[in-house]
Amino acid sequence: MDDQAVGIDQVGDDSWLETREDERKRPATEPRRWWGWAALVLSLAGFGDSLYLTIEHFSGGILNCPETGGIDCWAVTHSPQAEVFGVLPVALLGLIFYTVLTAINLPPLWRRRDEIGRWLSYARLASVITGIGFVFYLLYTELFSIKKICLYCTGVHVLTFLLFALVVSTLPTMLATPGLSER
Repeated sequence: MDDQAVGIDQVGDDSWLETREDERKRPATEPRRWWGWAALVLSLAGFGDSLYLTIEHFSGGILNCPETGGIDCWAVTHSPQAEVFGVLPVALLGLIFYTVLTAINLPPLWRRRDEIGRWLSYARLASVITGIGFVFYLLYTELFSIKKICLYCTGVHVLTFLLFALVVSTLPTMLATPGLSER
């Protein structure tokens, strides 16, 4: 089948093909463009979810969440476990966590190929390891202490897991910085 039969010559602009080809030819030591964008989108979603939980915590509002069976956001967010040491709201910790992640997950920072880029990669790793550890603790508390699940909290947990998977899976490439001497 020739190109004219399918109408490719009539479209005229095949720059998208060059971009895809460039992406496939990128060396394994170069970060993919979508990594930074995916991390930013996940971070912003986590920020939004955490912001909503924090606002509801401080305003004393009731989350828009069903109270059926094992799902009860109010029970989770008003439990003693919803505050660290009875002082610091877990929702606020989540907001701080996602504020930091949003800042270090800006796409241009994912493309840095210098010493700062390396430190940012380690900062991302430390952040998501801390975050996923806290998620495991919160899941344990929801399932075994409170015996209820909060859907908004679960959203934050899923986003944290996805960020953890993205950062850990891309770390070898992000640390393979050409031009920097190994220390």
